[in-house]
Amino acid sequence: MSAAHLLRHSRKLRTLRDALDYDRSALVRYFSAASASFPTTGGAAAGVEKRIGGARFPQCKQPGKELETFKVSLGGLNGRYACRRAPNNCIPTTITGLNGSLSCGQVSSARSFSSSADLPPHQEIGMPSLSPTMTEGNIARWLKKEGDKVSPGEVLCEVETDKATVEMECMEEGYLAKIIHGDGAKEIKVGEIIAVTVEEEGDLERFKDYKPSTSAAPAAPSEPKAQPEPAEPKVKETEPSRIPEPKAPKTEEASQPGGRIFSSPLARKLAEDNNVPLSSVMGTGPDGRILKADIEDYLASVAKGGKREALAAPGLSYTDVPNTQIRKVTANRLLSSKQTIPHYYLTVDARVDKLIKLRGELNPLQESSGGKKISINDLVIKAAALALRKVPQCNSSWMSDFIRQYHNVNINVAVQTEHGLFVPVIRDADKKGLGTIAEEVKQVAQRARDNSLKPEDYEGGTFTISNLGGPFGIKQFCAIINPPQSAILAIGTAEKRVIPGSVDGQYEFGSFMSATMSCDHRVIDGAIGAEFLKAFKGYIENPNSMLL
Repeated sequence: MSAAHLLRHSRKLRTLRDALDYDRSALVRYFSAASASFPTTGGAAAGVEKRIGGARFPQCKQPGKELETFKVSLGGLNGRYACRRAPNNCIPTTITGLNGSLSCGQVSSARSFSSSADLPPHQEIGMPSLSPTMTEGNIARWLKKEGDKVSPGEVLCEVETDKATVEMECMEEGYLAKIIHGDGAKEIKVGEIIAVTVEEEGDLERFKDYKPSTSAAPAAPSEPKAQPEPAEPKVKETEPSRIPEPKAPKTEEASQPGGRIFSSPLARKLAEDNNVPLSSVMGTGPDGRILKADIEDYLASVAKGGKREALAAPGLSYTDVPNTQIRKVTANRLLSSKQTIPHYYLTVDARVDKLIKLRGELNPLQESSGGKKISINDLVIKAAALALRKVPQCNSSWMSDFIRQYHNVNINVAVQTEHGLFVPVIRDADKKGLGTIAEEVKQVAQRARDNSLKPEDYEGGTFTISNLGGPFGIKQFCAIINPPQSAILAIGTAEKRVIPGSVDGQYEFGSFMSATMSCDHRVIDGAIGAEFLKAFKGYIENPNSMLL
């Protein structure tokens, strides 16, 4: 693996902050967290700075005596590495200790900075990688305007990632000279330049019409791979596509008001399987015949976000609502869950009369002490956490070669908002009191509704609870497992039922709640799932035992 490839694609190097500690007395600058390259010598104007991983180097020329060695501390990597710098340049030229030696001559910048001598010193800020799975992001809004002074720790903008909306903070003092991507900008690749800052207020006018260089595009590394590949696929596709052509007289044509549409049998079968109207596909075969490759190209364009206008029946009125990053990720994860995890479902009805009575006794105490009211869902979270401690096999994940059993009981709680579905986590719920759980649930739920959750608010869960009973009155439902977890508990509403009394011939009313557990059969056998629900039901029907 080349040094350039390592630096561009290593997640640890991309997300470095304060990556370099140069002699402790030198000025430490930050690089864009998404720029995965070391500065290169030559070709840049004096005063233009190049950045990597959370710090920056000024390309200054100072007299030097000999090659000097100093220590570089790389956050997120083990150990310290020695750097050497050339005599007449303060930029490090060699780093040793990271898979051998990386020379700056071997590393090309993932995005280049303006080499125009007319521009004063400036910094190009790239789209940061704010979560492990983030490849692109959206700009929700800018909190700073062009010309504003910015200081370390101030929020520049809000970035919508694949999981939440995260505030992007400024790392050092300066002035916001140019905003490349404004409010609402969509699908900005990680590393793509979104803004430019300068150190002097008098330099702002120089960047009024500034545009980043085309070489700054983060997709540059993929270009060499794009050239050799198209040659062979075209040869392979053209030959099979001609196989059905001798049978052209036997092909069926779709009847349309404007005429007939010719298609090969393979293309027609593929279109039928994927619900694609042939009238929406442009044929590239002889006389406009639709081939299999045409259907595949159409499906590929739809998968990339292409329009599928012909799927709407004529005369229908509709509105296309753009999908947010959060909804896209939720859709992909749920689809993957249903396709790859063998779900099975277990349902139990638990009587909740004692649970409701206990809640009524605890809430006055909570109010008098200034605490939050305890909800039925808070009691359900506590009961599930204690049941997981009794049956730890359900607090596990499938890891292909082994099953990982967690020692922490971290409960994700599904929260529906206008921005999408969020699952903030309550950590170590089995060790917390009901008052603490009630407080934390209300805090993270509010942050979810405000679209201000941070990664630590939703990562690290081991079990999920989804409650549609209290808010919506749903009697019973089956939820989809939230990978990599192996189970999710779906809670329905409590309803009164007539049941036999303690005396023969007499009846009484009781409130019952349905709980359905979706299990990953690779991890949780049926008997283990039943054992968990038995423990859960025991805590619900005898809630005083949760207080012991």
